[in-house]
Amino acid sequence: MQDAVHPERVVRFGIFELDLVSEELRRNGLKLKLSGQPFQVLAILLERPGRVVTRDELQKRLWPDTFVDVDHNLNTAINKIREMLGDSAENPRYVETLPRRGYRFIHPLATPSASGMPAEPGLEDSESARPVQRTLEAKTHQIPTRRRRIAASTAVLLLVLAVMIVAAIVGGLRNRLTALIGNPHIATPTRIESIAVLPFENLSGDPSQEYFADGMTEELITQLGAFGSFRVISRTSVMRFKRTTKPLPEIARELGVDGIVEGTVARSGNHIRITANLLHASTDRHLWANSYESAMEDVLVVQGKVARSVAQAIRSELTPTPSAPRRVNPEAYEAYLEGRYHARRLTLDGFSKAEVSFHRSITLDPTFAPAYSAIAILDSAEAVNGIRPPSEVSPLGKAAAIKAVELDEHLAEAHTALGDALRAYDWDWAGAEQEHKRAVQLNPNSEDAHLYRSILLTAIGRSDEAIQEDQEGVRLDPISPYSNLFLGWGLYFARRHDESIAQLKKVLELDPEFAWANMELGWNYAAKRMYPEAVAECRRALALISDSQVVLGTCGGIYGQASKRQEALGLLERLRTLAHKSYVDQFYFAILYDGLGDTGHAIACLEKGYRERSANMYALKMVLFSDRTRSDPRFQALLKKLNYPS
Repeated sequence: MQDAVHPERVVRFGIFELDLVSEELRRNGLKLKLSGQPFQVLAILLERPGRVVTRDELQKRLWPDTFVDVDHNLNTAINKIREMLGDSAENPRYVETLPRRGYRFIHPLATPSASGMPAEPGLEDSESARPVQRTLEAKTHQIPTRRRRIAASTAVLLLVLAVMIVAAIVGGLRNRLTALIGNPHIATPTRIESIAVLPFENLSGDPSQEYFADGMTEELITQLGAFGSFRVISRTSVMRFKRTTKPLPEIARELGVDGIVEGTVARSGNHIRITANLLHASTDRHLWANSYESAMEDVLVVQGKVARSVAQAIRSELTPTPSAPRRVNPEAYEAYLEGRYHARRLTLDGFSKAEVSFHRSITLDPTFAPAYSAIAILDSAEAVNGIRPPSEVSPLGKAAAIKAVELDEHLAEAHTALGDALRAYDWDWAGAEQEHKRAVQLNPNSEDAHLYRSILLTAIGRSDEAIQEDQEGVRLDPISPYSNLFLGWGLYFARRHDESIAQLKKVLELDPEFAWANMELGWNYAAKRMYPEAVAECRRALALISDSQVVLGTCGGIYGQASKRQEALGLLERLRTLAHKSYVDQFYFAILYDGLGDTGHAIACLEKGYRERSANMYALKMVLFSDRTRSDPRFQALLKKLNYPS
């Protein structure tokens, strides 16, 4: 009968065992050819299963005082380890590579438990990992007093445990300690109030799959946001850190978060593999990690698992989200991700391609609610920007939003889209507010839910509430030019011009070529009768966006106010030329005519816009038309027709 192996000398994982004393790796009891540096690297990784061991740390441990090609030695060692374990870099089961950082052992370790079954892996030094470190240190430093050291360590450990138990009883901490022990994926009771999901890395080896990794990132942000018990930074801010080399603590400071989620996506045909890690931001310490594999049909289910696991690691008391993810047609989901990728470009070509992709998605899967809500938001954007006539596109967008809500009542984006349609096309203020409230309830971390609600509140004159929603949008997306622009926009319509100017200057610090901020600065300066500054900002905006009817109309109005009549007429002619080629919203003609002092034409354009159900007529009450135009009885009649709440 074979002698029992002392538990401190062997670490088991799967069908393998690593004997730290004899320096042997065995597979089902058979010795494998792993020795020297590869063995030492594996032993070091096993000291802290689930946690990253950096390349610098490996260098200091293995080659502290020699001039060697560390990269070559490490790569050779890792390749040898993977060869012995039957592992791969693309789909790792044992050793995972974290680019630019180091390596992590990701397979559960077998440790004795009461049931005789292996315990789950944690990210702290587990009972099975501690012997690895002790044995390796003993062999490295040749300490002859191993038994005395173990006895001393055991005594200290027992003393610490005793103190912890007393503290738990006296201080009422027993439940917290039990929860920590019961959830091995949580390495520390550190309270996390806010997290950022950094862009997942595409490991598919195909640059054309980049949109897929970005889509995974955005979906995880959305699903985590629905929990509502911690703040989740929105997509735009985190995407600025794609492929960054900044240290995680620095990223966390910029985003103002306690936790960071990072991960990878590997796709091969119909198979996907997602890895995700939760880190304590200020210390770069791993709190949780896991890997998931599935077929494409189950991608939404896997995303839901990742989100719930991360959320549970942050708040163990959380209950599941109300909407259970379901299987999806892989081609429909891929078309949906492609559409979102194109829509994010905010160009005419991008909108056109996005529309094709979204419609292909619902053709492939008529029950896929997110594609319907995406179509609704896209149709709204096209109407507001005058890309297509609202009479043509807005009813389609509203119908798509209603369909999305019918298919998934718990989808926040669907309620946001429906609220937007009710505001912009139906002028149904109460219905719109109900939908926007529902969207915020379903996903308190949705930047869009807050910002779209702010538009409604601004339109009906509840400026203070609107600004609170804009501020929440900035809190959720702190370094996004768009969220910061919305706050500047809300402050402008609240007539808080100095605050708006300061805010819009922050936007230009984030993105010096963000023309919309220049345009809005022009609005503020004109309202303060600082016309030279207003004209200068409009010229910058026009230089960056020369064919936007929004910029042409509003800056034409500013030129008129600033007595730059010929320049204003020049923009009017450009707007007319544009109208011969495509749809132009009459609202922008009205603003330009008002700036020129032509009240008759301004009112006529507004009346025509009302008949066409202009997607911007909702803003009639808040836009800073001149007192001359506002006092006109025809203008007052239009306000009554819009039936704003008192």
